[in-house]
Amino acid sequence: MEKWKTLMVEDVSPSRWFPVERHVVELPDGTIVDDYFISPLGDVVMVLPVTCDNEFVLVRQYKHAIGEIVIELPAGFQQAGKSLEETAVAELEEECGIKTAVSSLIFFGKVANNPTKTTHVTYCYLVRDAEFNSVQNLEPTEEIELLTVTPQQALTMIKNGDIWVGDSIVTIMKAFLHFPDLFAAKKV
Repeated sequence: MEKWKTLMVEDVSPSRWFPVERHVVELPDGTIVDDYFISPLGDVVMVLPVTCDNEFVLVRQYKHAIGEIVIELPAGFQQAGKSLEETAVAELEEECGIKTAVSSLIFFGKVANNPTKTTHVTYCYLVRDAEFNSVQNLEPTEEIELLTVTPQQALTMIKNGDIWVGDSIVTIMKAFLHFPDLFAAKKV
């Protein structure tokens, strides 16, 4: 199997908020495709904050593209001039009022959301002992309600369809595989 060759890229973006490129590509068999469109949306960080009481912090907010209020993990596009880790720290404080250090982040994987049509990759981070020690600093288009749930409740919410945003599901399930101690039932 061989990668395609990109022969030309043209920016045909309808707005700065939704970039679109038209690619002319050559397939391994020599076929030229002159109308392959992708969206170079950029990378995203997603953080699974775990409190000292072993509860997950989730965000509930409206997402206009699907016209729904959804429950997901705190996340955001990589900010200009910041590393993925710096962006994760900034997004966690902005959306949740949880201030932490880059050194507290534990990277545990990445997710390609739609590799056929976007360059969008979500990078997954865990923060243990997260504390509500700051204030939310939301963008004008954001209204975020915070929820705390046990890891078992998060799994049930996925199973029941209460959490149905793809990269949030994948991040929680990857955490389930990487950090089984978080999901172990507490002995009473």
